[in-house]
Order: sequence, then structure tokens, then C-alpha cells
Amino acid sequence: MSFNQYHEPANELSQEIRTFARVITSLQEECEAIGWYEQRISLEQDPEAKSILLHAQAEECLHFSMDLEFLLRRHPKWRVAAQHVLFQPGDILSHAKQGENAQEALD
Repeated sequence: MSFNQYHEPANELSQEIRTFARVITSLQEECEAIGWYEQRISLEQDPEAKSILLHAQAEECLHFSMDLEFLLRRHPKWRVAAQHVLFQPGDILSHAKQGENAQEALD
């Protein structure tokens, strides 16, 4: 089995970096799965099947959220930026700028 998640020799990477790479890969896979379910849901005509697909997609979203939270807990600057953007009403780009400013303030 081939693992293409590393761009540097895996044996030279710390365990922490290898874990990071695995979680990033998992995050990407969850995003793909959410997108695949979105396509399936948009075409499904059977209400019961559609309900099952919606449930499965919600599970993928939960997995995505857990992966993201794991990464944010280990990267405080990312958490600061995310806190300014996620779950905030109003203009997303404006919040992103605030998040960038907050990250810079940590330096």
C-alpha cells in the first residue's frame, strides 16, 4: 500500500508531524465524502434513501469537525484565526481580516 501524504522522507519526520499529516489527510477525505454525498442527495428521488444519505453526510461533517478541532488545538494561531471566522454573523471576509490581525498580534 502506498502512502502519498508525505512530501518529505517519512522516516525523517517526527511522530507529531506524521500524526499531523494523517489528520490532514483524514480532513481532506471527509471533505471529499461530504461533497460526494451532496451530489448523491441532489439526485436521489427516493425519500427514505435520501434520508439515509443525509444522515451519512452529517456523520462525515462530524468527522470533519473532529479532525479540524484536533488541528486547531495543536496550532494556537490557527485557532485564533478560526475563532474570528467560524460561527460569526456578518461578512466572512471582514472576519477573516480580523483573524489575520489577531494572528499577527501573537507574533
